[in-house]
Amino acid sequence: MDMICIRCPMGCALHVEMKDGQVLSVSGNTCPRGEEYARAEATAPVRTVTSTVRALHGVRPVVAVKTVPDVPKKEIFAVMEAVRALTVEAPVRIGDVLLPRVAGTDSDLVATADLERA
Repeated sequence: MDMICIRCPMGCALHVEMKDGQVLSVSGNTCPRGEEYARAEATAPVRTVTSTVRALHGVRPVVAVKTVPDVPKKEIFAVMEAVRALTVEAPVRIGDVLLPRVAGTDSDLVATADLERA
């Protein structure tokens, strides 16, 4: 399996040897973070989901959000369904948990911006 590391600006071309779902070796990395990234990406990829949620009575109609911690890649569509269905009421503060355990994951949906009440 080949991939490009995104943990630092180097963008190393990584090659992962696998057998029976287990990582045997990682090559092409110039730092330890590359090996860590390749092992995680090959066995259990995760992503930060960023989006916006509808807001009532705010100075803007939406508030920015993200998942904390990252969610399994296979759960992204379920997370986005939950995000689309959610409406919050202003005011909202950075760090507010707007939806705990979003879509049944171990991640919370957290505000990444303040939203004042209109």
